[in-house]
Amino acid sequence: MGELILYLGGAKSGKTLAALAHTEKYPPPRYYLATAEPLDEEMVSRIANHRAERGPDWRTIEEPLDLVKGLELAGLEAPVLLDCLTIWLSNVIGLEPDSREVDSVMSRVDKLIKAAGARSGPVIMVSNEVGQGLVPMDSISRFFRDLSGLTHQKLAKAASSVFFVTAGISQKLK
Repeated sequence: MGELILYLGGAKSGKTLAALAHTEKYPPPRYYLATAEPLDEEMVSRIANHRAERGPDWRTIEEPLDLVKGLELAGLEAPVLLDCLTIWLSNVIGLEPDSREVDSVMSRVDKLIKAAGARSGPVIMVSNEVGQGLVPMDSISRFFRDLSGLTHQKLAKAASSVFFVTAGISQKLK
């Protein structure tokens, strides 16, 4: 059964760098399962910076919606760093309006957990903790915040290790 590891933190907290360092403990090939799409110049720049951080020993799989498919493309043994679940949730809500039901998204999370568990290689996931700030004023933002929290709870329960990263310092929660 594959190992599931979850890294949570705020924006620019250092969670991706911590997850990269964790993943680099495993021998290559290493896979980076990217959920972001280069839809504007700012995202093009962010993606380029992330690629530079990874270096040449990484293979990238770009999959904005079907994370189970992305894991399958990596095979069963190689370590996979999935970055980022927050963007994936945004993609699901924004690109697939039929998925604006909690049960629909939680079903996808269940399938992701099952796919991660079916692998022999580890899956390291990165996500933004968005529920520690103000209550959003509009309903779609509140839905996203709540969905993110429910997703994190479900993944944390299934994970063998959970880390919270603040100011570049990683704290093991589980």
